[in-house]
Amino acid sequence: MAPSFLSFASLYSFYLRHCFTSSGLSQKSINVGDETTIHFWAPTQLRQSKPNLVFIHGFGPVSLWQWRQQVQFFAPDFNLYVPDLIFFGDSTTKSPERSEIFQAESVAKLLETLGVEKYSLVGTSYGGFVSYHIARMFPERVEKVVIASSGVNMKKKNNEELVKKAKLEKIDDLMLPQKPSDLRALLGVAVSKPTLLMVPDFFLNDVINVRNFLISINFYLCF
Repeated sequence: MAPSFLSFASLYSFYLRHCFTSSGLSQKSINVGDETTIHFWAPTQLRQSKPNLVFIHGFGPVSLWQWRQQVQFFAPDFNLYVPDLIFFGDSTTKSPERSEIFQAESVAKLLETLGVEKYSLVGTSYGGFVSYHIARMFPERVEKVVIASSGVNMKKKNNEELVKKAKLEKIDDLMLPQKPSDLRALLGVAVSKPTLLMVPDFFLNDVINVRNFLISINFYLCF
């Protein structure tokens, strides 16, 4: 992986961290049980007069890469909590559990540990599944739920159709791209701006390498 001062992805991450901190958030990691650690962004100064809002990211990017615009827009009016789901960013576990229900339980434990009794949820994609299960399991804590771009009724054939549309061999190639052509295929089915498909390979490689580096570190720490 290229040094951070030569990496577009690393430089962009630096910019995103600045956006979060300038919006009044700071990053922390805490243990939620004996086996699980969650990294998250939370208010540097908690305002009891503000309602609590939790953003839960989708599969692929960490929360920092997903919620910049929303954080900057909602920070003046809400206490924002933005966790990294387990195996994303610095959130790790030694538990063998791998389901979205386990993710939901872990996020709920995080909020309980922080003393956040009532909150609303916004989840996108995979985060929508997690948000749904938090609301289902802890209805006394959740006030409102927004689920966006999340196939809660998705079936196996939907994945097969998606892979066929992307002209790839299996869903792994699409959801965990290992080369620029796979990432470009993912962009092709995920975004509506054709200009993004013209991004050069060296930039896409940088994004893949930074992501793979973070995933490798997480699995090393967990196992």
